Amino acid sequence: MKNRTYYASKHKGQKLDEAVAEKIRAIAENGRVTCAAAHLISKKLNLPLSEIGIQIDLMELRINKCQLGLFGYPDGKKLDPDIEISAELDNQLDTSVADGRISCSDCWEIAERMKIKRMDIGAACEKKNIRIKPCQLGAF
Repeated sequence: MKNRTYYASKHKGQKLDEAVAEKIRAIAENGRVTCAAAHLISKKLNLPLSEIGIQIDLMELRINKCQLGLFGYPDGKKLDPDIEISAELDNQLDTSVADGRISCSDCWEIAERMKIKRMDIGAACEKKNIRIKPCQLGAF
């Protein structure tokens, strides 16, 4: 990456918390932190996901392996373009979407409520041309 302060520049005035940074460094691999690992740190430290995302950005690390399947996979997209969207899921998404968008946290809630994989929610949103935004970690 040419600009070494690309991610940190999104958070002017924010300071790196060394205690949090230490935990992040312990799970980072090749300058990346998986979405799942970031969620785990959030739980362990009892900090909001948004704060973990900010700390990852301040460290200029990349978040990868989105649990909704949106980004960060070395071999490309992991979403099933041929996913069958049930009437119930279709209704849940249509009810939750606003201005063509649905939040990452809403997607997680739908997946939990319907007992389906998060990746399937991501695939269904992709198929329905629904943008998932914002990310709980602030990646998008």
